[in-house]
Amino acid sequence: MLDESLFDDPDALVGADAHGLLHGVAEAGARTRTAIRLADDAGVTALRPDGRPRAVLVAGYGPVTHCVADLLGAFGNGGVPVTLLRPTGALAAPAALAWTLPGWAGPLDLLLVATPGGEEPGLETLLEQAYRRGCTVVSVTPAGTSVAEATTQTRGLTVPLADGPVPYAPSADTAAGPGRAGSGWRTPPVVTPGTLWALLTPLLALCDRLGLLTAPPSALQAMADRLDRTAERCGPVVDTDSNSGKTLAAELAGALPLLWSEGPVAAAAARHCATTFAALAGRPALAAELPEALDGQGALLTGAFGAGGDADDFFRDRVEDAESLHTRIVLLREHAPDADSAVVTARDLAYAHDVPLSELEPAADSGPLEAAAELIATADFAAVYLRLATGASAGTDPGGTSAF
Repeated sequence: MLDESLFDDPDALVGADAHGLLHGVAEAGARTRTAIRLADDAGVTALRPDGRPRAVLVAGYGPVTHCVADLLGAFGNGGVPVTLLRPTGALAAPAALAWTLPGWAGPLDLLLVATPGGEEPGLETLLEQAYRRGCTVVSVTPAGTSVAEATTQTRGLTVPLADGPVPYAPSADTAAGPGRAGSGWRTPPVVTPGTLWALLTPLLALCDRLGLLTAPPSALQAMADRLDRTAERCGPVVDTDSNSGKTLAAELAGALPLLWSEGPVAAAAARHCATTFAALAGRPALAAELPEALDGQGALLTGAFGAGGDADDFFRDRVEDAESLHTRIVLLREHAPDADSAVVTARDLAYAHDVPLSELEPAADSGPLEAAAELIATADFAAVYLRLATGASAGTDPGGTSAF
């Protein structure tokens, strides 16, 4: 159950946030500015490339890397294919995972390694493969880690990861699970949501230099400013009525969110939000793009998950029933809907089935980077508030093995 009264007590919210997640979301703008400076110091903005790569390959540990690849593809608008290299292994642990280059990868391709850990043996092996194939390699990872050293040894460019708050590391007891004890498996620390921007920003600067997308220094600074403004509006001291993060968290209590998006940037944000709600707040969520979402998930607006579920059993005693999930549509879009938008149809469908509706839209005249920043940061705040107000246990720690 959601303890919504916690939203009205900023001190209690901060006190309940043992992992520093609110701080992690709020500092995203500051980490972005630090990442801009580190990228410049590493020589990214001084690069004089001879041409564009044939393809971009992205590898790294955790959901945050998935979002990095997704956003790079969205910002590039399909100009160059962006491929996420998914790891294999028996355990979802850095030391147990392996990455492999596709057979076609070669000197014309660019490998981007983005990891907040930097101690993954599988990524070191991947860097060696890339060196043998002649791929250009750039990594964003903490300074002094094995991945950073391997990048330098293979004549790649490495950018230090912008530091954030000291992350929470689960104890040995909470980290242990079936098949883990004594196996050498080590649970990585919780990485706060602001880590996404520390990883993404240097790669945006790089891709701008390569002509893969448009992200000049002014756009990166505007993205950092938007993250700051979103943090000001969604912070714990702001009342729920004027706080879009708290409002969304309250609306999603007991709901199965259908994250329907319009536009490639909004779609990437929706997919990341679905992952964040599940892994950070322990809440299921489904992401789909409009207009296909109308058919692909339209059936979820009726029946057991619809607002009118159990209508035929109106007189049944529900006192002993467990709380059931009912769908709620969350529309994410990059700008106001135009004449060809499916948003209006989605609204009509929600109203027709009496399904509640939430909408996330960035401020008018937002560029792609600013739109992504506002959409993702607002949803990140909502996920953190859901986690805190539902009393998610640090013992079970739904975010304990994930990197955001």
